[in-house]
Amino acid sequence: MDSLAQGSEGGGAALNEIIGLTVAGGVVAAILLWIGWMHRNHKITWLTSLADWTGRRFKRPPWVALPVGMFIASIICALFGFIWDVSLHIGNGRDDGALANPAHYFILIGLFGIFVAGCTAMVLPLGEDARPGPAAVRITDDWYAPVGGLVMAGCGLYALMGFPLDDVWHRIFGQDVTLWGPTHLMMIGGAGFSTLAALYLEHEGRKARTDDTPPDGIGLKFVQYLAFAGVLIGASVYQIEFDFGVPQFRQVFEPMLIAAAAALALVAARIFMGRGAALIAAVVAIGLRGIVAFLVAPVLDAPVNWFPLYLGAAIIVELLALTPLLKRPVVFGLVAGLGIGTVGLWVESLWINAVYYHPWPTSMWPEALAMAVPVAILTGGCGAMIGMVLTGQRLPGRAIGVGLVALTVLVIGGAAANGLRYDVPQSASATITLTDVPSSDGERYATADVQLTPANLVSDDPNWVSVLGWQGGLDNDRGMFVDNLENVGPGHFRSTEPMPVSGEWKTLLRLHDGRTFAAVPIYLAGDPGIGAQEVPAEASTTRPVVAEITILQRERSPDIPQSLWLIGCLIVLVCTLAMIAGITWGAGRINNSEPHASEAELQPTAQA
Repeated sequence: MDSLAQGSEGGGAALNEIIGLTVAGGVVAAILLWIGWMHRNHKITWLTSLADWTGRRFKRPPWVALPVGMFIASIICALFGFIWDVSLHIGNGRDDGALANPAHYFILIGLFGIFVAGCTAMVLPLGEDARPGPAAVRITDDWYAPVGGLVMAGCGLYALMGFPLDDVWHRIFGQDVTLWGPTHLMMIGGAGFSTLAALYLEHEGRKARTDDTPPDGIGLKFVQYLAFAGVLIGASVYQIEFDFGVPQFRQVFEPMLIAAAAALALVAARIFMGRGAALIAAVVAIGLRGIVAFLVAPVLDAPVNWFPLYLGAAIIVELLALTPLLKRPVVFGLVAGLGIGTVGLWVESLWINAVYYHPWPTSMWPEALAMAVPVAILTGGCGAMIGMVLTGQRLPGRAIGVGLVALTVLVIGGAAANGLRYDVPQSASATITLTDVPSSDGERYATADVQLTPANLVSDDPNWVSVLGWQGGLDNDRGMFVDNLENVGPGHFRSTEPMPVSGEWKTLLRLHDGRTFAAVPIYLAGDPGIGAQEVPAEASTTRPVVAEITILQRERSPDIPQSLWLIGCLIVLVCTLAMIAGITWGAGRINNSEPHASEAELQPTAQA
């Protein structure tokens, strides 16, 4: 959630750590380049032998089997490190250094592994496999690289670029301790979308099989289900702040993100793998996320994170696939997206309202549906096109295909722009009366009586009126506390449990009601590293309602011109659009370079 860390607090990493990481990365990169050069010039044989052995086990060409195995290990490593890193920052706050946070090692190794897996797929083809399929891209006269390898390496490189750019970003703007910091999104997006590259690569290998290749077994089927579960999880990582109960953006984003992830991954899974695939992919994703959540929370004693189940969305996809719509995949994807963005979200809300820190209020649904439904419809269409590529069906004309992707990006951008709009009430305040309660750990805890002014500041059905305490240290209740306050009268709220108001805690009253998104500090520990004074927890005080970002992101530099911030965001946006264009190009090249299956040939797969 934070950057690699800070040497000067609230800014970039320490110079000695930057030098150390750069040297280490350069040495590893040089060794890998040397291995690749030796392999391409037939000076080593062990890499070919290893790839051949992996190919025999997975019944795929060596240039597919070994890179996909590397990719699976790398993406799981990155996922674990990412979830752990977010939990550490929620519980502890800033790092003491780039090398002081153990989660960063998993993230770096995982992202670097994704990049290396893609490069491995590019350098492996030799001899009879010199041209890995009809879609392969010519590098030199006798060197062709599979499209999936190129896209995977590109996504990995895009994610890795986020680390140095993150340090530059923090040196200019200070720390943006949110998952949705622009450079953080580069790392997340690169890793998440690399799962599509793995599917491309597996498809190219499947098409390159010879007549004497053994049929696919249960193990390979599971890998394919795991791939679609990976797409689902990869598209879900943008929701992690909601999963942890520390969202720094309006709640309408959450259903939109859930619907988009479900429509993209589950529609593609059902078209490619047949009956039951959407449900199986969702169950595999639940298992993987569950294992990581168990390791992070009970085992490592970090803050708990929940996650969407996607079972309602999967059932809708499966039911619609029983209709004639499946014969028209893009239409099927669009209709499935509509079902996911409506009924699917309602089913998901039953789970979220039962276990999440912040349930979905009834008042949120009109705006949430206005954002989620068009996004889900279009991402469902994109998921259908992915499924068509993987099953060898001819895509719609280039104008339609590219237009659908472009329209999806524009609609997601418009929905995001709407979600980013919020209001901070002017001249509003909160009178907070604290009542201390006994504690056994020497820390101060108190209950709160809160009176908002004006009394109608929030409606009878707000998104949340809650107290958040975070960054209190993992040895103090895992460093996180959330209490949804009880409404006892007009603008009058009370605690349901004691809150921490001493030590390293940052405790605040959070107000979110439609477009109203604001907060009031209750207790903020002093932070000499960024020059922030302590905000004491007084027995009774009246404090103004302010923009929440000024409290949750105290490390940000307030004096940086907005124009410079805009330029930085636009640079990240251009890089992101380039990645999406690369993924779209890869799908189009694969589809245009292969013979297309007839409708009769596809029927067994579609109805399997």
